[in-house]
Parts: sequence; C-alpha cells; structure tokens
Amino acid sequence: MPIVLKIAVPVPVPGVFDYLPPPSVDLDRLRPGVRVEVPFGRRRKIGLLLSVASSSALDPGRLREAVAVLDEAPLFAAVDLELLVWASRYYHYPVGEAIAAACAALRHGGSANRPVGRRLCLTRPADPEGEHAVRRAPRQAALWQLLQEAPEGVAEEALSKLAWDFRPAAKALIGKGLAHWREEAVEDPCPGPVAESPAPPLTPHQEAAVAAVTAALGGFRAFLLEGVTGSGKTEVYLRLAGEVLARGGQVMVLLPEISLTPQLEARFRARFNAPVAVFHSGLSAAERQRAWLGLQSGRVAVLLGTRSAVFTPMRSPGLIVLDEEHDASFKQQDGFRFSARDVAVKRASLLNIPVVLGSATPSLESLVNVQQGRYQWLNLPERAGGAAPPEFRLLDIRGQRLVEGLSARLTAAIAETLARREQALLFVNRRGFAPTLMCHACGWVAKCRLCDANLVIHAGDGCLRCHHCGYQQPLVGVCGACGDRELHPLGLGTERIEAALAELFPAARVVRIDRDSMRRKGQLQRSLEDIQAGRVDILIGTQMLAKGHHFPQVTLVGILDLDASLFSTDFRSSERAAQLIVQVAGRAGREQRPGTVLLQTRHPDHPLLQVLVREGYPGFARACARERQTAALPPFAHQALWRAESRSAEAASEFLAALAERALRLPAPAPQVFGPAPAPLARRAGRHRWQLLFQSERRAVLHAALDRLLGVAAELGATRRVRWSIDIDPVDLY
Repeated sequence: MPIVLKIAVPVPVPGVFDYLPPPSVDLDRLRPGVRVEVPFGRRRKIGLLLSVASSSALDPGRLREAVAVLDEAPLFAAVDLELLVWASRYYHYPVGEAIAAACAALRHGGSANRPVGRRLCLTRPADPEGEHAVRRAPRQAALWQLLQEAPEGVAEEALSKLAWDFRPAAKALIGKGLAHWREEAVEDPCPGPVAESPAPPLTPHQEAAVAAVTAALGGFRAFLLEGVTGSGKTEVYLRLAGEVLARGGQVMVLLPEISLTPQLEARFRARFNAPVAVFHSGLSAAERQRAWLGLQSGRVAVLLGTRSAVFTPMRSPGLIVLDEEHDASFKQQDGFRFSARDVAVKRASLLNIPVVLGSATPSLESLVNVQQGRYQWLNLPERAGGAAPPEFRLLDIRGQRLVEGLSARLTAAIAETLARREQALLFVNRRGFAPTLMCHACGWVAKCRLCDANLVIHAGDGCLRCHHCGYQQPLVGVCGACGDRELHPLGLGTERIEAALAELFPAARVVRIDRDSMRRKGQLQRSLEDIQAGRVDILIGTQMLAKGHHFPQVTLVGILDLDASLFSTDFRSSERAAQLIVQVAGRAGREQRPGTVLLQTRHPDHPLLQVLVREGYPGFARACARERQTAALPPFAHQALWRAESRSAEAASEFLAALAERALRLPAPAPQVFGPAPAPLARRAGRHRWQLLFQSERRAVLHAALDRLLGVAAELGATRRVRWSIDIDPVDLY
C-alpha cells in the first residue's frame, strides 16, 4: 500500500478525503499542516494535509493523485491542527470548511513566503502636458500632485486614508496614461517600531491582576478580569503584553468590533518597540494575509484582531486576551458558527498559556465558570485616576411630549452640558431615520417583499431599506394600499435624532456614528479623532459607540428608546439590555469631570432597571443567574439550535418534524426537544425559516444526540429542498 494523504477539503461534507501523493514529490514536504491542491470532481480545490497514513478504507485503485504540495513548510503546527479538528467536531461543521474559514488569507493557493501588495506609480509622459489634462478636475489634480511628490509611487493603503475617495480620480489618470498600478513585494507586515512611551502607575487592584496573570505565564489558566468602565483594563493588558514580549513570546488580543482597533492599536504601537499587526474584515485581502503570515512566522509580536483572528497560528504563543468577552459579536452567526471566546479558552489550554477575558459586564457563562472554579476572578472595582462612577437617573416620559424622542428634561440637560463646553452622547440602538413608514389613513406599513419585517426609512439616501436582507426601494410618497399621501415615520432612528438636534441646537457640532454614516474607509477613525480633539459637541450613535472608546470630554449620556430592549421573547434580552446600559454609561465622566446618565423610560419601576440602578451590574447578574437556574436555562443547561430554511415553509417544517420524531426515539439519556416552530423572523430573503431546539444539562448527551441525528438528516429526502445548519450554544434564537 502506498502512502495515503488524509486531506481536509473545503466542501460541505464531513470527514477527510484520501489521496495519493503527487508524482515525484519530495516526501519530506508531506508534513501535516501544508496546503495541497487536489482534484475534486471536475474541479481542483485547495485542501490541508491533516495526516499521512499507510492504508485507506477505500480500494487503492480508486484513489486519485494530489496535484501539488503548495508549501515548503507547514502553515499550522500540530497543536493548531488539533484546535481546528476540535472546533469542527464541537460545532458539528465539516472540517475542510472549518479550516478554510480559519485559513481564509491563503485558501486560494497564494504564496505563503512573500506576500504581495499593490502600489500605485506614476508614469510621466515625455512632454509635460499631463498637468493641463487634469487642471479642470480638482481631485485628479490633487492625486497627480501627490504622485508628483512621490516618484516611487503611493501605496493603495495610504491612498485609502485620504479624506476623499481616490478611486475615480485614479481611474481617470490611468485612462489618460498618467498613472498605472504596479505590483510590488511588501515584506514588512507592519510599520516599523516606534519609541516606547512611559507606562502610567498602576492602582493596587491593577497590580494584583498583573501579578496574578504574570505568575501563571508558562502554563494554562483562564482569568476573568471584571473591571468597571474606566478602571484601566487596557493598561493591565499592556503590562501583561510587556511581560510576554520580554520573554520572547507573542500576544493575541481579540476585540468584538472593528471600530475598537484604532485606539488600541495606537496604544500598543506607542508602548512597545515591537511589530504590531491588525486583522479584521475591514482590511484588504493583502493586508490580512500579511498580518496572518506575520504572526505565523514570528515576525509579528502582537496581533489585534476580531473573532476570525482566533485561529491564526502563533510561532511563540505567550498570552491570549479577549476584551469585552460578553459581546455577542464574538459568536459567528452564519457558516462556521463558532464562539471566539470559547475557542480562545480551548486554544490557550492546548497551547498551555494563560487567557484573560475582560469585561465591565461579564457574561453569566463566565461568572458561573468563576463560581465553579474554572476561571480565576480578578477585579478592578474603581476607575483609574480617581474618576467617580457616573450618576444614573431614570426619566419617566409617560404622558410627556417628546420632540423626535427627546424629552424636555433631556434637552435641557444637553443645553447645560454644551454651556459648560462639555460633550453629550445620545445612544439609540437603531440606525436609519425611523423603523417604519405608516399610512395615517388606513394603517398600511411599508414591509419588505422578501422578509417578514418592516422597511426602515433612510432619509439621507432617499430610500426604504431592509436591515435583514438588504432589499431597498425608493422612498414612497403614496400609500401602497389606499393611495393616500399622508404617510408618517414611526419610531426613532439615528438619522431622525440627528435632524432633530440640528434644529434644537443649530450651533452645535453633531456627529453620527453608525454603520451607514461610517461606510467610507477611514471615516470612523477621523470622527473619533474629532471627538477626542473637542471638535464635536454632540455624539449620536448605535452600539459602535457603546464600548471600548475613551471620550474624556463626555459628561452626559442619554439613552433613548430603552423600553424596546426590556421586553423580548429571548431569555437573554434582559442580560443584554443591562450590559448595554452599563457599557454606554461608561462613556460618561471618565476624567475628573462627573458624569450623568439619563435613561428615558415609560417603565421606571421595571425590576431590571431598579436592581441595575440600586446595585449595579454585579447585583443584576446575581438576580438574573438565580432566575436562569430556576428555569434550567443556560448557563445552567446547554443548547443546540437546528435551523432549516427553504422556499417552501412546508419543506422546512416537515424536515425538522421528521428530525424531531427521530430525536424523541433516541435512547436515554437524551436531550429535551422543543419544536419544530417558525423562527421569530419566519421569512428572510424570500426563504421560510424553522427551527428545532435541543437542550440538556450535560454537554456529552447533547453532542451524542447530534452526532446520531446528522446521519438521519443525510437520509431525509427533504434535504434536497432544505438548507439546514446546527448552532451550538446559540446566543439568540432568531
């Protein structure tokens, strides 16, 4: 029997595939962790070699030869492969597709030796008439001048940071023969080192936290760093990173949002004379590839990344930090539905290094892990620099006249804040102008044609848009049912609040930060710099502003439309509402100026609000945990959600009904089975969505049942018309 290669191929099929080595390949290159190009059906795919065997369960005559081995050395170490295989099994996702998601920077077969980036270079014509060709086009002229000053060319990344979109001007210059793109090797994965900045003194609680984690370096231990907003968790991360770098190790810091990376990147670059790289979806493929290879090769000392960075190989692993560990953004919501928090803890265990999970509002899962002795609790109960915690006030808005959602007391508080030359932040967790458009005559509501959801008004773009599937249509002026022209926007959105503030405070400088207003690359960073420099008076935003940012001049925070988050069918809604309130409130009073948080509500006696205002988040978490334990809900039980969707509602429901019938016949011990039932958003993008919930107090029971049912699902004829997925430890039921 010849050598057999066990290769994970990125296809939606469980297991690995057997191949023969490519002809005349050097056997030393056949090491687990290298990429291999293989024939698959009529196409070729890039797979990853997991192991080399001397036998196959298939007839040797049926095995096909691999085409080529793409790497001279493995991209993944044995422990990295172990993590990937574990994640594939735990989340019941095909191992080939799981690895492709983890190795996205190189899954198309690109070189792993010397990443290439594009640079724009100017080609100067023989006679100098080029300047006249752009004289009447200001942006072409500006770009021409920029290229004149840089004969060696300007990197695409640098052009992307301009205050205006360079692409149309570049295209025009190329069309006139005044510029062209040139591929140029980029060897350095990040900017060069900078001078180290001095570290501020630590508080006693910070010193204790740093000492505890430092003592654990070189072995595995999971820490939960609970610190009130402004307590200096980032400084703890920096001190720990310094300890690891001094020992020759690498540090991985995971963040829930892209918007949090610029500030943290600036602090790391200023503190350490070492290479720092970032990794997130907002970067180009070439930038992500350089960061990935930089950490894998050891050229990068610190990687700051979002959830997908958790699988990036580390040459000299020393520490993993996961900030805002409670954030639901750490859970992938489609495809490979992994939790970066849980994967980070597992990875630290396999690497035998510490992992630090930080938050001002820890998840109940992490708090229970502390109680059960799995995590060590570290506490930062005071704000750094002696800043006082913000004062909470409930504004009862029942029966009051609101101006676009703003009460008179909140408006007066904003005016007083501006008079003191301080900044105010208004939080509304809904982008757009208003959640819906309604006809006053007949009650018609503008609905998405493809989803069971209302269309959101985006007045700035002049359209109605669905926030679930992306469908949009022009803003209508006539009722779609009765033809009446008296259409009214209902509800609040960031655009609507921005327009109202422009009328109430015409002299104030207002900035809106949400996914719509920050679409252009670099816009978010410029807005944050304006806020820091005091060039903004009022901030309006969604969750992009809720966490991680340091706004020293913000002394007033107003939370609008709070009641929408207090009532939900999701058992996690109260936990998320409390976390959001505390995180947003943490933006106020972070320096010596006292901060105030005004919460507008029509339910000032709501138990959640009362406990939160009286006892803070720790008191709320204790009360919420007692309720969950009584109801036998996570984290005191484990869940898996089997989702199914189809063009036909009957096909999706019948598939899950057949699956549920087989699940109820499983021998004991077996999980509880709930459903099938329509998803809360029953139709999305034209597809009907159903779900089946499994729950058990023991993880092993849950996973054993799912393993059996995966075989059943493959046998059901309905799968040809149904797309289905399994979500382990779901963070929502939508």
